[in-house]
Amino acid sequence: MNPTHPTDELDWVLVLAPFRKDADYISAFLQEQKVEVRAVRTGDNLIQYLQLFPGVIVMTHEALNPEVVARITEHLAEQPDWSEVPIIILLERGAPIARIRSQLQASWPGSRLLFHTRPIAQLELVNAIQSNLLVRLRQRQVRDSIERERELRLELNHRVKNILATVTSIFQMTRRGTATVEDLAEDFRARLQALSDVHAAVFEAGGEEVSLSTVVERTVSPYNSDGISRVDAKGPDIVVTRDAGTTVALCLHELITNAIKYGALSRPDGKVDVVWELSTSDNPVFSLNWVEVGGPPVREPSRQGYGTRYVRSALGALFGSSPAITFAPGGFRCDVSGPLSRISPNN
Repeated sequence: MNPTHPTDELDWVLVLAPFRKDADYISAFLQEQKVEVRAVRTGDNLIQYLQLFPGVIVMTHEALNPEVVARITEHLAEQPDWSEVPIIILLERGAPIARIRSQLQASWPGSRLLFHTRPIAQLELVNAIQSNLLVRLRQRQVRDSIERERELRLELNHRVKNILATVTSIFQMTRRGTATVEDLAEDFRARLQALSDVHAAVFEAGGEEVSLSTVVERTVSPYNSDGISRVDAKGPDIVVTRDAGTTVALCLHELITNAIKYGALSRPDGKVDVVWELSTSDNPVFSLNWVEVGGPPVREPSRQGYGTRYVRSALGALFGSSPAITFAPGGFRCDVSGPLSRISPNN
């Protein structure tokens, strides 16, 4: 059982001292040192206090009765693996320390036992308590690291599964659209490289969101060289989710591939304009337009290739409506729009 720990779990000390004024005495000088303390003189409220997860437990010899030992045993049994609760025992002079230590270690294997003989100087006890509060802080840091590592493993597993599913889909659709092994290898390699470039851009952004301008620039820059801009991209620098950035980049890659094979980029003077805009309404609409000029005359193909099928499917899923793909004689174009909320990490 892993209990849910409050945020102040390491900030206070539980004192168990049933006789005389020990509880008041210990509480008073701990409070003088700005250490929060709660005292229990009988076992009546012990369970309630233990459920608040004290950072350190301080016990006098007289508190070591069977009921208290049993309650603390139950509390320690509920501790997670990272937790080793410091318990400071203040024994009477002449007490059989070895026998008491052996008995308590058998009952409390999940504790960090420390023994002091009374009378004990205030400074010595305060130092012991503060040192063990620091120990508990370090334990909590270990716990946080363990939990973060577990979250990262789950996230990594999820992302790897998604990437493998994407690669499988790319391969299957590429295979259906190629006639030779050489074409399959080249097209598949190019699409994997595009996927790699997109993930690199997202990784460099350092989170679940990425600049759309960065993604687009990373995607089109290989086709703009020697000062010649074959693919001109412009639009406001908005932030989109990692998944949206990946989808847009892969669709742009497919459109570029199609333009190189059949469209504007197959001619020396051909160009492509990639423009995205936002409306100024209360619920902004995002639009993305791909326009080719200067290419060969365009005719609608008799069947859709992988690129067209992927672009229709991926952009349709992303924006909630299918893109308008136009095989106009003057140049191929692809236009899509949808609510900004579908691609923005803030919605």
